[in-house]
Amino acid sequence: MTSQTKYFKTKDAAEYCGSAKSTFDKIRITGEGPPYIKRGKSVLYFVDDLDAWMQSMRRTSTSDLGGGHVL
Repeated sequence: MTSQTKYFKTKDAAEYCGSAKSTFDKIRITGEGPPYIKRGKSVLYFVDDLDAWMQSMRRTSTSDLGGGHVL
């Protein structure tokens, strides 16, 4: 099994990222969260997508906006 085939439901995905399920519910609505799959009533997050999303939020200072942009 590759990490792309390993997935978490919302509660476990949030915990994996150090967040709350309610936060993941909110950011899914606003489109600010990681990619997900809707399968029936379940929302699933691939581990690779969670890792990439967390990586995209890395900053080097408090003025770093991400993507190499600084205030």
